[in-house]
Amino acid sequence: MKIITRTIAINNLKKHIGQDLRKLALQYGITTYETGKQNKGWKGLVLERLAGLENNVSKAPNGLTYELKSVAFRYAGDELVPKETMAITMINSEELKAHSFFESHCWAKLKTVVFCAVEWNGTNSEEAKLLQVTSLDFAEDDELIKEIKADYDFIRNRLITEGGGALTGKDGKWIQARTKGTGGVNPRTGERRPITRAFYARTGLVKKIFEIAS
Repeated sequence: MKIITRTIAINNLKKHIGQDLRKLALQYGITTYETGKQNKGWKGLVLERLAGLENNVSKAPNGLTYELKSVAFRYAGDELVPKETMAITMINSEELKAHSFFESHCWAKLKTVVFCAVEWNGTNSEEAKLLQVTSLDFAEDDELIKEIKADYDFIRNRLITEGGGALTGKDGKWIQARTKGTGGVNPRTGERRPITRAFYARTGLVKKIFEIAS
């Protein structure tokens, strides 16, 4: 079985920078919009193929896993900027209370993500170029990591002292904790759905990561 480590995956992906993922999807037989309804996961499936990940290929040895994230970038004037925030991981209140930043799922996810910037040209666009590929390979004493840790510590302390209801997407310079999912009342049962929250990378953090890699 061939092992595709994170470094190999990044190098494989970088070979396709500037190429149109939509055309590559058609080559690989991956459905995008052909059924009249978008296959929301099509970009991720294409990126996995480009990285070298097949059904019979192990991502990495000894449980050293990683995740490919497609991040949409659009033009604001002459500048490419992230289109939206990026989900990092769901929040489990008890785990958040118990774990410091470098023990957390939030950090575990961030440090293993392979970020793939893809050009966004509108809904159901016929073109989606791969712009750049990078990862958050910083030392734990890096200033950016320190500031992300400060955001996490603030959110964690608020949860401990004020409860989950106090968490708001307004907190945090680089990462935020906000609601994720449909919420509200289930129309079939009439019961209120539980409120779930997740850590998100703000657009500023996504932009910063790619700027550092440039």
